[in-house]
Amino acid sequence: MNPRRLFAVVLRQFYLIRGSVSRLVPLFAWVTVDMALWGFLTRYLNSVSSAGFSFVSTMLGAVLLWDFFMRVMQGVTMAFFEDVWSRNFLNFFASPLTIWEYLGGLVVSSMATSTIGVVSMVLLATLAFGLSFAVYGALLLPFVLILFVFGIALGIMATALVLRLGPASEWFVWPIPALVAPFAGVFYPISTLPAWMRAVSRLLPPAYVFECMRAIVLHGAVPRLGVAAGAGLCLAYLAAAGWIFARTYRFAVRTGLIARYSAESVS
Repeated sequence: MNPRRLFAVVLRQFYLIRGSVSRLVPLFAWVTVDMALWGFLTRYLNSVSSAGFSFVSTMLGAVLLWDFFMRVMQGVTMAFFEDVWSRNFLNFFASPLTIWEYLGGLVVSSMATSTIGVVSMVLLATLAFGLSFAVYGALLLPFVLILFVFGIALGIMATALVLRLGPASEWFVWPIPALVAPFAGVFYPISTLPAWMRAVSRLLPPAYVFECMRAIVLHGAVPRLGVAAGAGLCLAYLAAAGWIFARTYRFAVRTGLIARYSAESVS
C-alpha cells in the first residue's frame, strides 16, 4: 500500500469539504442539534426522576457514542458517494491506485470527519450539560474503538452494496443505522427485547458496548468479557467487509459493470 496514493484520496475529500460550505456546516450543525435535543431531554428526566440516578451519564453518553458510530459509517459512504455523484469513481481505477489504497483513503477521511463531529459533541455535552466520561474510566477507549471499527465495517459493506447494484441503490444505505439501533440497545437494556431480537443483538458489537456502559453506570461493574466479545465481533465484521468489497470490485471489473457505472443503474 502506497501512503502517497492513499493520501491523494484523503486530499481530494479535504478539498471538497474546504471548498463547500454545504459540506462543511453539517459536520457541526447536526451534532449540535442532536446534543441540544437530547441534552435538554436528559436534564428534564433528571428533574422528575428519583435522586441519585443520572440520565445524563446513562442516556446522553449513549446518544453521543451512537452519533459517533453513525458519523463514522456515513464518513465512509459519503466519501464514496462524492466520487459516484461526480462520475469520478472510474477515474480512480484508471490510475495505479489499488482497491486497498482507495478503501484506506475512505477510512482516513471518515476518521477525520467523525473526529470533528465527536469533538464538537463532547464539548457541547460537557460544557452545557455536565456530561463526564470519567465514570466509564479506561474502558471508554475500547468502547470508542469498537464503535469506530464497526462503523467502518458497515460503511465498507454499504459501499460494496452500491458498487454492485449501482448508484440508484444508495437509498438502501441511509436506513442502516436506524435498522441496527433497536437491536443495539442504545437506550434500553437488551433484556427488554423479545428472544429473537436478543439473538440478533448478540451478533452486534454495539450491543455489548451499550450494555457494558449501563453496567458501569448503574452497578459499578466492569464487564471485561462483554468488551472482549464486542471487540472480537467488530474485527470479524471488518475482515468480512474488506473481503466483500474486494469480491464485489473484482466482479464489477470482470463483468464490465464498473465501466457502465451511471447514476441510474440498479441491476
